[in-house]
Amino acid sequence: MSHSLDTLQARLDAGGRLDADEALYLYRSAPTWWLGQMADRMRQRRHPDGVVTYIIDRNVNYTNVCVARCNFCAFYRTVGHHEGYVLSFDEIFRKIDETLALGGVQLLLQGGHNPDLPLQWYEDLFRAIKSRYPSFKLHALSPPEVLHLSRMSRLSVPEVLRRLIDAGLDSVPGGGAEILVDRVRKQLNCYSKASADEWLEVMRQAHLAGLRTTATMMYGTVETDEERLEHMLRLRALQDETGGFTAFITWSYQPEHTERGGTEATGIEYLRTLAIARLVLDNFDNLQASWVTQGGKVGQLSLAFGANDMGSVMIEENVVRAAGASYCMDEVEIVRNVEDAGFRAERRTMHYERLGPPMFRLQEMPRQLSLATARAEGDTSVPEELRQYEARTPEGKRQRHQISSPVA
Repeated sequence: MSHSLDTLQARLDAGGRLDADEALYLYRSAPTWWLGQMADRMRQRRHPDGVVTYIIDRNVNYTNVCVARCNFCAFYRTVGHHEGYVLSFDEIFRKIDETLALGGVQLLLQGGHNPDLPLQWYEDLFRAIKSRYPSFKLHALSPPEVLHLSRMSRLSVPEVLRRLIDAGLDSVPGGGAEILVDRVRKQLNCYSKASADEWLEVMRQAHLAGLRTTATMMYGTVETDEERLEHMLRLRALQDETGGFTAFITWSYQPEHTERGGTEATGIEYLRTLAIARLVLDNFDNLQASWVTQGGKVGQLSLAFGANDMGSVMIEENVVRAAGASYCMDEVEIVRNVEDAGFRAERRTMHYERLGPPMFRLQEMPRQLSLATARAEGDTSVPEELRQYEARTPEGKRQRHQISSPVA
């Protein structure tokens, strides 16, 4: 089928929808300036007030012990590894206190698929957080983590979600999506943690339970252009059905220190991918810029390629850093990038409710020039509360026994 930029531009300007062939033609053939211009027009139509939002939250990885072993991940450690950790409740409380001091409103809580942390551990953690910090939000547990808990507890996904919501879960992050095509997932060794259908079904059930969620895409491994677009079209179809996604975030695979290796996609490819997402995902209100993987300047340029949100101030990051990316932007830096691009910056919640002007303009705030980590290097402490929960692995049982029987 032959396509022309003029015809597709007229269709998009009239509010029409791209199909897979048209999206592929634009992704491969449209000049980068054209994609940016069209994506910017779509953004302006949806967000005409010139505001770019961001959230102050903290990205806490409660454990790095994981049995999934995705070959693109540099963060995980196997069961029994000397660098494996589980954060104590007190460590997490301290991180929340620090987040609140910086004007933060939520915790993005994700971690490895740790076979020695049962569903009850998560319920107890969520309840403990909510009893101490009733208005603080828990944006927690990606679909593969929910699926992992469902398999371990032998409860259905809706039942696991219900129990987590009862304990305090507020929303679900879109991690673990990678590319929602099973051919790709098998090559990345992430098919067993969640197939494409399983990831989408967890999100469907979360939306049916009244939760809002985000959606992500990690590109640049083994997938084709067609498969990237298939990913977006599957998200668009679920959004048509449920309307439960608040935002879409895409980033490039970070190859350093991973089993898979390889090279990172270019900044131009990132901007083209972001722009085509704005054109294809016509039912998503918000697109976030991934400055964490692309750096501040490409993050700023994202605002001319369809993004209307700068994502998170973050405060802490462990996963992408393990793969070699260590960009840091505190609130001052994010706001400077937004304003230098000609927009007005406002804080928001996960649900994109506006919270007002930057915190540093309302009160004295310390500058944050590097991202915090889960733990200080060399800290191998084991949380005492773990002994309340039965372990599944021999290593986990040994560890519990050591907590219960301290050496005199």
